[in-house]
Amino acid sequence: MRFPSPDTAYPLTLPDGTVHAGTVFLSAVIDHPRISVGDYSYASTHTSPDDWAARLAPYLYDASAEKLIIGKFCQIADSVMFITASANHRHDGFSSFPFMIFTGAFEGAPSMPPPGPDTIVGNDVWIGQGARIMPGAVIGNGVIIGAGAVVSGHVPDYAIVAGNPARVVRMRCDSETIRALCKIAWWDWDIETIVANEAAIVGNELPALQAAASMR
Repeated sequence: MRFPSPDTAYPLTLPDGTVHAGTVFLSAVIDHPRISVGDYSYASTHTSPDDWAARLAPYLYDASAEKLIIGKFCQIADSVMFITASANHRHDGFSSFPFMIFTGAFEGAPSMPPPGPDTIVGNDVWIGQGARIMPGAVIGNGVIIGAGAVVSGHVPDYAIVAGNPARVVRMRCDSETIRALCKIAWWDWDIETIVANEAAIVGNELPALQAAASMR
């Protein structure tokens, strides 16, 4: 069977021939000026929302200064939320109260926080159920984020993180293998080559993956 196109909204077909409405390729269902999603990254939920952008990043507005950038082949479980920088209050003074949202005077208001950083997710990242990704988090390639984790800061390539605050539990591979995998960057191959080399990609035999890369 042919792998679905990345512009397929509902790529998961059930045994009875119907599509699973709670699983979507995000690039096909999100049209938001501050969100960028790579091909084949998907999200799954038990209750499909009308607005996937609002479900995943409810504090990211059209006029926000920051962006949410998600790479290719990411896997996002139910109830994951990206808490982007526009959710912030000032917290460098005596009060964090956001007076400006009740007066409507945002521009130049003393309680208006400065623009925050982008939130960036690499390629082939698995984000477990109920995880919270905090403003400005930078998540490397191949990362696995445990269910319910609260993630901030920089997460290195191929780390497994869990907890609140999230900490590195272990690395998935040694440093030499991680460098090799990031150089191979299988997520940038055409989908036919990826599917043909599925065993090498999901397996743990680096020579097989390197051989596949050399044939391109």
